[in-house]
Amino acid sequence: MHTEGQKHAFEPKIIAFVCTWCTYAGADLAGTSRMQYPANVRVLKFPCTGRIDPVFILKAFQQGADGVLVSGCHPGDCHYIAGNFHARRRFAAFRKLLEFVGIDLGRLQFSWVSAAEGGKWVEMVTDLTERVRHMGPMQEFKELALEEQWSGVIDTPELKEVYNSI
Repeated sequence: MHTEGQKHAFEPKIIAFVCTWCTYAGADLAGTSRMQYPANVRVLKFPCTGRIDPVFILKAFQQGADGVLVSGCHPGDCHYIAGNFHARRRFAAFRKLLEFVGIDLGRLQFSWVSAAEGGKWVEMVTDLTERVRHMGPMQEFKELALEEQWSGVIDTPELKEVYNSI
């Protein structure tokens, strides 16, 4: 059982891409209501989930995130009319790419949280943190980043010629 202040062997780094109008406001409500939840989440707010480029998710994993959360207004309640519908379609297709590159989809969560759902924010962040904590650190992209750094060295005339002709 988790008690307040308990330390774990592994504390996951979770990156949350959230919309300003709903999920960010819901997270703010949780904070101002003094609801307790893990401090593992770093929140990045966007005007709308429709503005979140899926490449940001890959970049988050590449930069060391162990889990990623994308959350915005409930479908039909978007402040920009259809932004969350665009996001939902985009991320449904994007999941196949994540599977292809070897990311366990358990490390990624898409959710809708309104400004009045501070309790839902707490539950969602707590569940995601616990799930990712049990999965352990994300190593796949860190290893890939090291390979890219190694292979990115253009130190021979042949490589320079090929690189410059691209």
